[in-house]
Amino acid sequence: MSRRVVSADRHVGLADVRPDTTARLDALARIVQDVADADAASAPIEGMGMWVMRRIDMRIARAPRLRAEVRASTWCSGVGPRWAERRTELHVADVLCATTTALWVHTDPKRGTSIPLPAGFDAVWGETADCRRVSARLQHGAPPWEVQRSKWVLRACDLDVIGHVNNAAYWAVVEEELARRGRPRVVAAEMEFRAGLDLGEVVDVLVADTDEGFAAWLCVDDDVRASVIVGCAP
Repeated sequence: MSRRVVSADRHVGLADVRPDTTARLDALARIVQDVADADAASAPIEGMGMWVMRRIDMRIARAPRLRAEVRASTWCSGVGPRWAERRTELHVADVLCATTTALWVHTDPKRGTSIPLPAGFDAVWGETADCRRVSARLQHGAPPWEVQRSKWVLRACDLDVIGHVNNAAYWAVVEEELARRGRPRVVAAEMEFRAGLDLGEVVDVLVADTDEGFAAWLCVDDDVRASVIVGCAP
């Protein structure tokens, strides 16, 4: 069994940055999902299902800037019966800019239900996982009574290959709130996904202050579809 670490290089372009030239959270999320897809697509496994993100935790030491060349390296860091955890590091040259930990659920592409990990999973990713067991239990609480409310209008360009809003697009809501707050520097952000969003749905965004920054919930008819907790530098 060999230690499998997959890397990909990405250029931070004009469409990836804020007015201050730092990469947005959605741009970082796209890099993370692209290198994860590169790992899954190149794995020597037949009959693998679809991987759906359940949770992602970003720890950002410094955001890459415009025209930076980012090297993303990813590996499996834990497993469960129907899911796997993936750790990804983003470097610019020798500088570690961000570390992410994401939980991906192995899913039947036709039924959309979770299924056991594919045969041969341990032979490909087992060494880096090192028998570490991880939980898929979501941890974010329900929104409080007093929150700021707004609408999020979904766009056709937010959809992915399965017709749902892509996980990276959810970070646009966070970027809107950061802009409203004067764009404080984000040092940590954790998003949990409960159910998908479809084009045409009316999405309510609920935002509440926390001691470290803010939390937000994306809801459809009071049903929480996703939530995020953001920590900002003082």
